[in-house]
Amino acid sequence: MLLVLLGVSLALGNHWTLQQVQLGSDQGAAPLLVWPLELLQVMVVVIVCTMPDLLMRRVSLLMASSRVVTLVVSLLVVVTCGLILMRTNLLMNVLILASAVLLARLDLARIGVVPPPLLTIVGLGSWVLLGLWLGHRLPSPLLFAVG
Repeated sequence: MLLVLLGVSLALGNHWTLQQVQLGSDQGAAPLLVWPLELLQVMVVVIVCTMPDLLMRRVSLLMASSRVVTLVVSLLVVVTCGLILMRTNLLMNVLILASAVLLARLDLARIGVVPPPLLTIVGLGSWVLLGLWLGHRLPSPLLFAVG
């Protein structure tokens, strides 16, 4: 599954490079913000997917404190998910990357390799960033288009 994670990272890196090229024709500040925002998104996904038990324990303790907090948190989650689902184009990349990270983590756990959370974040994060960098270095398929 680590090879699948690398392949997903390669594809996303190449896709984001193509998006940056398309945004570059606008001559605005948007092309400069593509990579920092995408890398921030990647690191958040890797952190959330490598430590789901710690995050869920904290949310469960918060929601168990009172009924009002439970309703507020539930409302926040429902509204946030609804807003994100309205923009599925942005959600698609996050879901693909999160699925690949979770599958890699599950595969590592299945074979008995369970490093500490910080080491897992650094390892999987480095692996994903390597794939993104290699995907960024791939030639654009638009260069080979005949037209």
